[in-house]
Amino acid sequence: MRILLIGGGRFVGHHFLEAALAAGHELTVFSRGISRQQWPTGVEVRVGDRERDLSALGEGEWDVVLDCCAYFPAQVRSLAALLRERVARYALVSSVSAYASFAASNDEDSGLASLPEGEMDAEVQAGTMNGRTYGPLKAMCEAAAVQAWGEARCLRLRPGLVVGPQDPTQRFSYWPARVARAAQGETVLAPGLPEAPVQFIDARDLAAFALLAVTQERSGAVNVIGDPGALSMKALLDELAAALQRRPLWAWRSDADLLAAELKPWNDLPLWLPAEGEYAHFMRVNNRRARAWGLRTRAVADTARDTLAWWQGLPPEAQRFTLAGLSPEREAAVLTSTAARANA
Repeated sequence: MRILLIGGGRFVGHHFLEAALAAGHELTVFSRGISRQQWPTGVEVRVGDRERDLSALGEGEWDVVLDCCAYFPAQVRSLAALLRERVARYALVSSVSAYASFAASNDEDSGLASLPEGEMDAEVQAGTMNGRTYGPLKAMCEAAAVQAWGEARCLRLRPGLVVGPQDPTQRFSYWPARVARAAQGETVLAPGLPEAPVQFIDARDLAAFALLAVTQERSGAVNVIGDPGALSMKALLDELAAALQRRPLWAWRSDADLLAAELKPWNDLPLWLPAEGEYAHFMRVNNRRARAWGLRTRAVADTARDTLAWWQGLPPEAQRFTLAGLSPEREAAVLTSTAARANA
């Protein structure tokens, strides 16, 4: 199969590139050449910026284009205008964040988010995005893709939290690194309810599924995520400790304690979302369609060990948790400040 990969220098794109090459596909990458300059033998690289210059894609035909880095609908439309007569199918990496609400579990037929009318033009024209607009803009990308390519030629992959080696967000890496740092019997801050659901997808499993879906010529939307209800926060932390051969003591702190300590859900303590709130069911997404299409997910222990090995191989200055997670000093302060309420 001839595959055109939009983005491929980091994380999801990196793992899709590896999976496609291992399967023997013919691969062309369109990249700015910023996050990666060296490419594997056999990969055709076309350098360009989708925001300013798509001329490097002016010639060529492919069986499918996999778009790993579309965040604004104009990006989807401009790519389609150039390629839809020369490419058979289009696959978009979207997100479960595209759903309108997380008051209940979502499946692929759930309603999608939208930006308030007054904000839509400003967001799209300015090319800006934040945590609140990311999901609606992904939904708009999906709509633009279907309009441009048609439902039968368009696959929309909706992963949840993507984790594993090469992850630049630090949103999962914090936990293997924190557990590995723990001395025997050391107290480690554990967030929220021990039974709170945790749901994610290893980037390598996402890549393998995406490759399978495009080779099977799948179309429509599909949630690509681990099984809902299969893993709790306590089970995750216990599995990390067992995989990394550590025996920390979990100091569970309630949502109320953590919020009172001014910790930000999802960022300060990755994978923590309050049980009551607008994201209560964010990690309860239905994945039955993906399983029926052949999704396979690896053991948490494998993801943990591989993520930690990658993290420990980074330069020391890159091992600081600046995007997510707590510094040792702040964790200690939160443990101290919340101890009285926790023991009451």
